[in-house]
Amino acid sequence: MPILLFISLFTLLDFVLLFTVGSRIGLLATLALVLGTGFIGLHLIRKEGVSTLARARQRMQMGEIPSQEVLTGATLIFGGALLLAPGFLSDALGIACLLPSARQLLLKLMAWLGVKASLVTRQGPAPEREPPHQHEPGSTSSESPLEGDFISKDESSRRH
Repeated sequence: MPILLFISLFTLLDFVLLFTVGSRIGLLATLALVLGTGFIGLHLIRKEGVSTLARARQRMQMGEIPSQEVLTGATLIFGGALLLAPGFLSDALGIACLLPSARQLLLKLMAWLGVKASLVTRQGPAPEREPPHQHEPGSTSSESPLEGDFISKDESSRRH
């Protein structure tokens, strides 16, 4: 319920600000500003999204979990959604989600407010794993691979 109330108040404040600014600067200037921030936001999403994807791939190749990149990607998506909404407040918050330095401040603010991401963070390369041991008869080790055969119901039609 509190999140619904927050979203409702944010939307109401965003529209009040949009109409207040629009009545002072005029319709065409307001439309130009809203569309301009949208295009700037789309450009930033594209640029930051590509670099975030490249960093995530690099970390995965090093054997690390790209948790920071996943969180950054989620922030970029949220920022993009805010930029699609008409309004100056949502545009400002959306662009803040897209700029790297402002995004770091937002993440620190969320941590200070007690909002935690449920992502596992690991520093450094992944630990080396030992190869699985051969399964000895009579052993019930859960680390050994399970060997077996399977039969597909469609196997007879594939043989012809």
